[in-house]
Amino acid sequence: MAYNQQLADRITEAFRDRGVAFEAKRMMGGLCFMVNGKMCAGVTDGRLMARIDPASEPEALGRPGCRPMDFTGRPMRGFVFVEPEGTGTAAQLAAWLELALAFNPKAKASKRRSASARRSR
Repeated sequence: MAYNQQLADRITEAFRDRGVAFEAKRMMGGLCFMVNGKMCAGVTDGRLMARIDPASEPEALGRPGCRPMDFTGRPMRGFVFVEPEGTGTAAQLAAWLELALAFNPKAKASKRRSASARRSR
């Protein structure tokens, strides 16, 4: 699955402008931006993926282009997709990235699997 390189470049630029230390990793069919070793934002197809505070999710879902992230057919709490109409302007994208960055210190890092568990898959 391809991802929108222009949106990835905009996220990279926004993080650099804010002085955010991040790592970009290819995963989940797109590009994921890791902050403090935790998934913070990403790009899949042409949409933004943002990891936000689950308590702010109901309000976020009322914003243009926002919907629950549902890779498996079941929505994941605290993760949303934002379609291009919700990230078209610099201000719109900045607002989503601010939500994701605000939650990042509280977010739990994913559990790392052992090398033997990864090989058995």
